[in-house]
Amino acid sequence: MRIDLRIIDQWIKPGSRVLDLGCGDGTLLRYLTDHKNVHAYGLEISPAGIQACVAKGVNVIEQNLDDGLKNFDDDSFDTVIMSQTLQTMRYPKAMLAEMTRIGKEGIVTIPNFGHWRARLQLLFKGRMPVSDLLPYEWYDTPNIHFCTFLDFEILCAEMNLEVVDKAVVAERSRGKGLSQLNPNLFGETGIFRVRK
Repeated sequence: MRIDLRIIDQWIKPGSRVLDLGCGDGTLLRYLTDHKNVHAYGLEISPAGIQACVAKGVNVIEQNLDDGLKNFDDDSFDTVIMSQTLQTMRYPKAMLAEMTRIGKEGIVTIPNFGHWRARLQLLFKGRMPVSDLLPYEWYDTPNIHFCTFLDFEILCAEMNLEVVDKAVVAERSRGKGLSQLNPNLFGETGIFRVRK
């Protein structure tokens, strides 16, 4: 399981109600159901992802997140998760508002577009970065809103959302210590737990 998903697991209470937005193949929800006895649901648009969820026995609903979450009542879930998906949304601010409306808290993981490698590629090559973290060319990337950890925290403050907890992940061993010193420069993935 990805390192950001292992951190999310630590923040989920046993027996809680969890919704995963853009749940992919359902790996996280299957794990949480098996190990934390959560009542889990996922929303996914990809037919392959939906098929994988069904094969794993994960409750999944086919839904385009850009259409909103009006089909859910306020505080329907204890935790709403959006892992590596917010930057692909047409209206990320509206999605964050919807997440915290239907969930008592939200967990968001985002790639850091301000990572030092991305900055250097822009500076020296003059091209949008392509790396293990960001493996797409500018013209075929699903990422349509590029932000840094600082950008995300500023958005949360503007929306009166409290960042209750956060963790920074650097996949390569060289960046692990530095990511704690300066997360916005050296962190590759940020995991944020937010609430109203």
